[in-house]
Amino acid sequence: MLHRHLPIRASLLLAALAFGTPAWSADPVHKESVALTANKAAHRVTGKIKGYATAEYTLTGKAGQTLSVKLKTNQSSNYFNIRQAGQDDALFVGSSNGNTFQAKLPADGEYTVQVYLMRNAARRNAVASYTLEMGLRD
Repeated sequence: MLHRHLPIRASLLLAALAFGTPAWSADPVHKESVALTANKAAHRVTGKIKGYATAEYTLTGKAGQTLSVKLKTNQSSNYFNIRQAGQDDALFVGSSNGNTFQAKLPADGEYTVQVYLMRNAARRNAVASYTLEMGLRD
């Protein structure tokens, strides 16, 4: 009798895979827009991520402005990346370059700072508490 249900379960699984990732495998992503004003005090956010969860902070900048980002964390496998909207390659990769970024923005537009745990910590379901400071200068 169990054999008659097996094709139905397999069909449901294949349908779920064909029409998108099943909800139970989605990793939570916290998304937040950050309004930075050039030459003002750095904007500070605090947060916590666990496992494969990430936090994304989106800001707008202009070409030639200097963006600075600093991550303070209690977890040695906690980093951030910076991506420019419309670009495939990251502008900054924290796991290679550390937890401090400061550079002139290459173009006007939207930039996303993504806070994450490296795979070694994520698969252990580690927790990172962090403070992220972001600022813009003309």
